[in-house]
Amino acid sequence: MSESQRPGRYQRSGNGLVGALVITVVAVVAFVGFRALVSDQPDVEPEAVDYLETVGLAQDGDVEPVYPAELPEGWIATRAEVLPDAPPGFDLAMLTDDEEFVGMVWSGEPIDDLLAERVDDEDVEDAEPLTVDGSVARRWDGYADPGGDLAYAAEVGDHVVLVYGSAPDDALRALVESLTTAPLAR
Repeated sequence: MSESQRPGRYQRSGNGLVGALVITVVAVVAFVGFRALVSDQPDVEPEAVDYLETVGLAQDGDVEPVYPAELPEGWIATRAEVLPDAPPGFDLAMLTDDEEFVGMVWSGEPIDDLLAERVDDEDVEDAEPLTVDGSVARRWDGYADPGGDLAYAAEVGDHVVLVYGSAPDDALRALVESLTTAPLAR
């Protein structure tokens, strides 16, 4: 018996291999497409954190951070942490009731570094300053970037306070007006 006539053997060809690969790819794409159509995407809700607890712990450690006395209605804090800088700082991330981002940082870093890190690393321009009664500072310098982010900054002691985000100007102003260093009643 010749080699080509042995039982159980079949002819192999390049066209057969390409055909098998095409069928496999089509089957995988069809499966992925089917799963995308019939499976539900989970709604991921941001988790609220108790930023006042973090403020209280900082105050217990003899740090007097700038923080909002309360958040506007519908807002949630999504991150609150004491920054281990020298001197220590405080970082707070929030979402408005329209799920717009607002951040607030109280830091010993220079304002230019904070603007580059938190707002835009190149294209921050001066914007209209803000004057506020009853906050931790009366005069706040304004900044904006081409993407629509706004920021207000003021010096409070040896720290800079920066309020920034994609939220509308009135939301940032409301946060600036609520800032305090008052000890928490515990």
